[in-house]
Amino acid sequence: MTRILAALTFFTRLPFWRLLDIPAEAYRNIVAYWPLAGWLTAGLSVLVLFLAGMVLPPSVALLLAMATRLLLTGCLHEDGLADCFDAFGGGGNDRARILSIMKDSRIGSFGVIGLMMYFALYFALLHGLPLEAAGTAMLIADPLSKGAASQIINCLPYARTAQEAKSHTVYSPMSRRELLVSFVAALASLVWLPTYIYIVAVPVPYLVSLLLFQFYKRKIQGYTGDCCGATFLLSELSFLLAYVMIAQVS
Repeated sequence: MTRILAALTFFTRLPFWRLLDIPAEAYRNIVAYWPLAGWLTAGLSVLVLFLAGMVLPPSVALLLAMATRLLLTGCLHEDGLADCFDAFGGGGNDRARILSIMKDSRIGSFGVIGLMMYFALYFALLHGLPLEAAGTAMLIADPLSKGAASQIINCLPYARTAQEAKSHTVYSPMSRRELLVSFVAALASLVWLPTYIYIVAVPVPYLVSLLLFQFYKRKIQGYTGDCCGATFLLSELSFLLAYVMIAQVS
């Protein structure tokens, strides 16, 4: 229970820390529970989507749902995505320079353009679906893609030392039990999906995550917290692309 609360405290801005005094060591073992945080953020976002959709145009309801997740997470993942765009876009093949840019809190041109393209694609993909289908896609995509991105800590070493980490915490690799928890939490929502969507779309975020892991390994010989956030958002976007493509042809 402590690790679950630690994960919800770290990955959201909700005051779960008031429920329990969470030891610092617990934060080293929270990535397995990242999909559970996805259930929470996706669930609340979809709730806003449906409630707002009753009285507002679908486009406005979708923007409010997107804003809900940003508020819940404190833009944690989006910050990582922007930092990765800046670092890998401006750092070339210089590992030290890439890591230096990634740690810089200022946002550059690559980060701005990357975020603009990400939000534009996310909105356009979901806006093209009926409201109910968009809500289903959001509810599935968040925990599923967090589960895919969480595998990074078992595939790559941390690229910095613990002292250099923004949170001063380096995640511990997941045990077999934690891997099982991560997969079950990530894939639980798939009982709602038709078989053809399950077979085609669900593997996509895992494949994209693996490709990103190889990219990080080649560029910085490991991962950072920013890489975790970027991997989640890009994996989620890839699932939505596959989901919408299937919806268009079915």
